[in-house]
Amino acid sequence: MDILSNLAMGFGIALSPYTLMLAVIGCFIGTIVGALPGLGPSNGVAILIPITFTVGLDATSALVLMTAVYYGAMYGGRISSILLNIPGDEPALMTTLDGYPMAKAGRAGDALVLSGVASFVGAFLATIGLILLAPLLARVAFVFGPAEYFALYMLAFATLGGMSSNNQAKAAVASCIGLGIAMIGVDNNSGLPRLTGGNLHLYDGVDFLVAIVGLFAIAEVFFFIESHGKNTSIGVKLDKVTIPWKDIVETKWTMLRCSLIGFIAGVLPGAGASLGSFLSYMTEKSIAGEEGKFGTGVPKGVAAPEAGNNAAAGGALVPMLTLGVPGSGTTAVLLALLMTLNITPGPTLFTERPEVVWGLIASLLIANVVLLLMNVPMVKIFVKVLMVPPWILLPGVTMISFVGIYSLSGSYFDLLLMVGFGALGFVLRKLDVPTVPIILGILLGGHMEDALRRAMVLSDGEVSYLFSSPIAIGLWIVAVAGFVAPMFLRKVLKKPQRITD
Repeated sequence: MDILSNLAMGFGIALSPYTLMLAVIGCFIGTIVGALPGLGPSNGVAILIPITFTVGLDATSALVLMTAVYYGAMYGGRISSILLNIPGDEPALMTTLDGYPMAKAGRAGDALVLSGVASFVGAFLATIGLILLAPLLARVAFVFGPAEYFALYMLAFATLGGMSSNNQAKAAVASCIGLGIAMIGVDNNSGLPRLTGGNLHLYDGVDFLVAIVGLFAIAEVFFFIESHGKNTSIGVKLDKVTIPWKDIVETKWTMLRCSLIGFIAGVLPGAGASLGSFLSYMTEKSIAGEEGKFGTGVPKGVAAPEAGNNAAAGGALVPMLTLGVPGSGTTAVLLALLMTLNITPGPTLFTERPEVVWGLIASLLIANVVLLLMNVPMVKIFVKVLMVPPWILLPGVTMISFVGIYSLSGSYFDLLLMVGFGALGFVLRKLDVPTVPIILGILLGGHMEDALRRAMVLSDGEVSYLFSSPIAIGLWIVAVAGFVAPMFLRKVLKKPQRITD
């Protein structure tokens, strides 16, 4: 009954005209961001965060808008995957395997509609899972002490770069860079400046919004510049759009199975939508066998990864809201948004700010319906977005980033720092060093340090206190396994090569 009453409160917030408008706008913008190859949900959310502060949105409204963009981008990633054979983001990579051949066979419209329905099923069921699982996990989190939280943060660092990075050492280096940046500023205990180089602007530390916009948005601008503004054209023309009822009925069990697989993958810290998409596709391929003809343009090959990656997107919100640990790169950016709004994700969030949590959950349910209704009749409009030339997109991204950050701080130094982070992000990505662990280090570094200090105070400096409870030991085991396992599973989880003409 508590869930029903909380949902009723959430819908009371979500169905207000203002919140509903924000959800629709977020869905539309997110779909466009997802459709543009290379941007993806992380960049889309990072670019738009400064706007939420510029227009003065409250915590619930800002979170509703950004999560609607997040869900919309997960929907939109399939468009360029199917029509261009270029995934809009990494989770949409598996969709290219059957989506593009299906489009080349003259069924581009069917593939887009089927993938939209599969995305709806995955995201909707994941939101239901969020409703059922998040409150339970929040209650368990109340037994966490400093030792458990320190182990939990170690789990996040150990696993977040694991599945998405090609090299565990590079992921570890990125985490250390993030932790080092988090240490910049005046130490709360001693009052002495750390790693500031005598610069007064750094005494308050590095604003993680500056780092996020720089590492994601500005770095993307540098990549646009490097490509000399080259544009892509539509690889497969989209003609008539109809609803393939037969394909939808035949893939219903595929959607349900893959939604469950994707949700579980999303709940695991660090696994994210990429793993959910991969596991969903490979599971369905193994069930179908050679007779399934996966990779030749079969409907199940389109429905499976789309249901999986959208379910994983919803699952990734569970650890972020209940434990304050992001389940993916995009939820790491959303975590930064919450912390900027002076909201601390964790078990107390459900009791102290229930309107934020349940308003968000209700908005997600509404956003899923909006995205389904939007992505079927308006798919031709979103396809036209793929033809936007970089010389229009580049100035827009740059303007939003600079105006947004300057409106927050009014400091020219933050603008210079943002450009510096953009250059750092560009170099690191050229070196194949993941940037998400850096963001995680900046976000959680201070909390991790506080947990370690409290643990040492309680134990009088005894390091064994960090391994003193079954929960802490379990988290340490999972952290070590999450860091080591990808080294042995790399060949199994190797990304498939993109199908070419």
